[in-house]
Amino acid sequence: MTQPLGVILAGGQATRMGGGDKGRLPLGGRSLLDHVMDRLGPQVAGLALNANGDAARFADLGLPVLPDSIDGFAGPLAGVLAGLDWAAGQGADCIVTAAADTPFFPCDLVPRLLLAAEGMAHPLALAGTPDPRRGLARHPTFGLWPVALRDDLRQALQDGVRKVVLWTDRHDGRIAEFPDEAAFFNVNTPDDLARAEAMI
Repeated sequence: MTQPLGVILAGGQATRMGGGDKGRLPLGGRSLLDHVMDRLGPQVAGLALNANGDAARFADLGLPVLPDSIDGFAGPLAGVLAGLDWAAGQGADCIVTAAADTPFFPCDLVPRLLLAAEGMAHPLALAGTPDPRRGLARHPTFGLWPVALRDDLRQALQDGVRKVVLWTDRHDGRIAEFPDEAAFFNVNTPDDLARAEAMI
């Protein structure tokens, strides 16, 4: 299998932050997106950004901007599909996704996802961390996704599937376990941003 391509998911509406591009918020003198690009970039063969609206506002990043092909803010799976369609055009086997609002995710995200999916006909895995209540929390915006299943995903989205784990469970998706539950801390509110500043 070739090295995966990376897709940063920034297609959400950021309603709890008052709208706008959450990835552009400043953290430690740089943007959230800068931190995510720095972490994901070295782990993948190339990067793209899944975002909707005017792509020109991201021109300074120098990344391909991939809008959802499914209308109506269909959630992370729509961003995954946009990434898979782009990767297919690049001749890639798979992509790894990361959320634009999660600046501290592990620097070994990609190798551990690949390891979790080893031996699968279509490598599919989500990141997971310990959860005191549920045992294991899955992080649906951090995953390894096979290009070979993109048409299946497209059909699922057209059929109304929106919950990531519903689709990954259907294909026996695996979990790459990471020990640090704080690694996938994401910035949803102004208070979260203040916490992230303290963490940095």
